[in-house]
Amino acid sequence: MRAMALENINMQARDPQRTGEFWAGALGLTDGRLGADGVWEGRLDLQELSLDICIDPVPHPPPPGWRLHLDLLGGAEQEAVVQRLLGLGARHVDIGQGDVPWVVLADPDGNAFCVMEEREVYRDTGPIAALPLDSADPERDGALYAALTGWVPSEGLAPVSLRHPSLRGPLLELCVEPAPKVRQNRTHLDVRPEAVGPDQAGLVDLALSLGASRATEDWAQGLPWVVMRDTSGNEFCVLADR
Repeated sequence: MRAMALENINMQARDPQRTGEFWAGALGLTDGRLGADGVWEGRLDLQELSLDICIDPVPHPPPPGWRLHLDLLGGAEQEAVVQRLLGLGARHVDIGQGDVPWVVLADPDGNAFCVMEEREVYRDTGPIAALPLDSADPERDGALYAALTGWVPSEGLAPVSLRHPSLRGPLLELCVEPAPKVRQNRTHLDVRPEAVGPDQAGLVDLALSLGASRATEDWAQGLPWVVMRDTSGNEFCVLADR
């Protein structure tokens, strides 16, 4: 039994309700709802795992640069998927991608994501093909996320790719960063202790031992979860015990 789990893909938006409705339609999420705290949540159920999409309210539009984003499954139906997403409220965006086989879109709040071309490594991923994360040291960050999530090395095109042990669901791709991190990421991952294994404090200690650090800003204090950063500065949260 795994002792921890990747539970949330956490995003930010000026209008979590509208943005959440878009992602519910885009990914087929269930149980979508806006909480009293203004956070929208919906669940992606796959055969061997589930992931929650959580969207926090923020006052500002997304700044340039996406160190973590969603790559959606397109494959042979790429153009049809793109047209469906445009109908849900997405739009084409140019983030300097140039001539590439994938299509770059943005959700209604401006968060960029990609619709991917056919790739054999995306078999059995579900609607999210991959979660590419910029890293200064993919091997080191890969070891950290493998320890925190229980995900295992998997075939992929990034220097390091991890996947749920069932080899279903999206790939977590540790990609070589084009530039160092300079601001809080608008998308991050949350992990939670499972019933058997280290508790929240134990997972925090494990992350620290593998090179992660605690976030020290005021906004990261006094929360039920612990805000941390990987060895490249990317935020992630260790949630409270179940």
